[in-house]
Amino acid sequence: MTRFDDWLAARAAAREEAGLVRRLFNSDETGPMIDLAGNDYLGLARDPRVVDGAVAAARAYGAGAGASRLVTGTLSVHAQLEDALASFTGFPAALAFSTGYHANLSVVAALADADTLIVSDAHVHASLIDACRLSRGTVAVVPHNDVDAVSAALAGRTQPRALVLVESIYSVLGDASPLAALAAACEQHDAVLVVDEAHGIGVRGEQGRGLLDEVGLAGAEHVIATLTLSKSLGAQGGAVLGSVALRDHLVNTARPFIFDTGLAPASAGAATTALALIQAEPHRVSRVREVTAALAGACGVPVPAGAVLAVPMPSPSAALAAVATAAEHGVRIGCFRPPSTPDGISRLRLTGHAHLTDEEVATATKVLRELLA
Repeated sequence: MTRFDDWLAARAAAREEAGLVRRLFNSDETGPMIDLAGNDYLGLARDPRVVDGAVAAARAYGAGAGASRLVTGTLSVHAQLEDALASFTGFPAALAFSTGYHANLSVVAALADADTLIVSDAHVHASLIDACRLSRGTVAVVPHNDVDAVSAALAGRTQPRALVLVESIYSVLGDASPLAALAAACEQHDAVLVVDEAHGIGVRGEQGRGLLDEVGLAGAEHVIATLTLSKSLGAQGGAVLGSVALRDHLVNTARPFIFDTGLAPASAGAATTALALIQAEPHRVSRVREVTAALAGACGVPVPAGAVLAVPMPSPSAALAAVATAAEHGVRIGCFRPPSTPDGISRLRLTGHAHLTDEEVATATKVLRELLA
């Protein structure tokens, strides 16, 4: 056995001992279950109309974009999606990426150089953390949702430019960011607020337009948004929303855009169709909040700001055991364990879904009450 094999074996043993082993499984082979773990908040991933949108785009443009978007990979379906995203969210322009992870990597790494201070909330998504590591800026991590700490970091900076990184709805705790206060602090200190709306789109704001829309910041000059197409929109991919100048800058400088094959046409077609359906069927947005509130009540936790709710557990093994027990009763839930949790606490992670029937919600809440009794 080589030294590298020895190292792999030691790492695997350490994960096993800590209860932190992660394994892949084919979720489509586990039989019918009530899904409280996925991110298809509005139930659009399997909506026949969204699937038809994906199929139509694949037939028109092929299974893949075929190249980087700066070569031949930019297609009309991308432009249609970007126009629809900008119109829906209230921003001047949008740029689509093959993943939401790439969108976050791009916007931070392309805007931050040695003359930039990056102020990052302690609970931001791994993609934003990795973006900070890839950037050439100075990074200051501040306590979660602490506006005063953000203001102090901005006031004391020596760099001419600054970015502040937050999520609108946080993916672990499901709580909301104080966007209005953060935007005011950024405006006061000449900084740009970058908001990851992955868990806000389709859940908050008028017709699901996001938390930035709800607080009146959509399209503000000193605000940039990122989002994913894989949650409320039921597809796959990501986007950055901002000014036309920002879009042009990313097209010319964002490495995950320049050197990546363009977003698959099927995903673009599906997401564009999903955007139209969200606006035509606004009841989906209110329904997902209704279902999430019912789940929170069953778990004995406060109603979250979005569709994500978290239940603290005493240990990683206890979280895994709860997931297994719920599955035995036909309910799929998830869990977060270190290092996925920003505070090191293992949690059950549940998500509300607009397409669940009243009967399914009743079954799920019964299982959860018994599980957590």
